[in-house]
Amino acid sequence: MNNDLCSGCRVCQTVCGFRNFHENNPKKASIRIKAHFPVPGKFEIQFCDQCGNCFDVCPTGAIKKENGYYRIEPEECGGCLLCVETCPRGVIFTHADHAAPFKCTLCGDCLRYCPTNALYDLDGEVARR
Repeated sequence: MNNDLCSGCRVCQTVCGFRNFHENNPKKASIRIKAHFPVPGKFEIQFCDQCGNCFDVCPTGAIKKENGYYRIEPEECGGCLLCVETCPRGVIFTHADHAAPFKCTLCGDCLRYCPTNALYDLDGEVARR
């Protein structure tokens, strides 16, 4: 990720919300763009770095590790929101439409569609569109 290249267009949020919830709703995205204006005058990309803190605190075992990422099983979630409170990056989200919180699943769509290449894959495994 390169915050200096982020234009704040929020395409990443749009494709994320659509990918995960089939809605054009950036509030249902697992990535956020934070604006820092007027000073220093740039955007900050916020997303899950898969640290595992959420996994460690989940009392119901609803958070599973699979293929290098942590996912939340909504039907196993008790709704305690400890994962949201514990996330050091603040990137586990809730929405009134969903009982369970949600987070990044490493689908790669934010990388594929970022028009400024602010988001990119160091390993080159995600093809751009």
